[in-house]
Amino acid sequence: MEISGKIIAVLPLATGEGRNGTWRSQDYVLETYDQYPRKVCFNLFNDRIDQFPMAIGDDVTVSFDIESREWNGRWFTTIRAWRVEKKEQKAPEATAAPADVIPPFGAAMGGNDGSDLPF
Repeated sequence: MEISGKIIAVLPLATGEGRNGTWRSQDYVLETYDQYPRKVCFNLFNDRIDQFPMAIGDDVTVSFDIESREWNGRWFTTIRAWRVEKKEQKAPEATAAPADVIPPFGAAMGGNDGSDLPF
């Protein structure tokens, strides 16, 4: 599954010890671009945290799996991301000066250093 939006929160890194060694988990909150935006919290685990660095304001498309598990009679759902693609941020375009703007004094004569005086 995939979802696109803007990262609006980066939650604190969680670490711990498991039977397979140390683990790391990082949660992010994404807000969609729908007419009625939804907020979705997803998770990156271990090496994927370093593989897909993100910051607040990044526009991303997240590929993920959803998994639910039961513990003590309660159910918990995790949205685990396995790929994150950042959308390219467009650089601001340079704007050309309008043609009817009068150039500053000296610009029409080649500069302001005084060496191109017309007299």
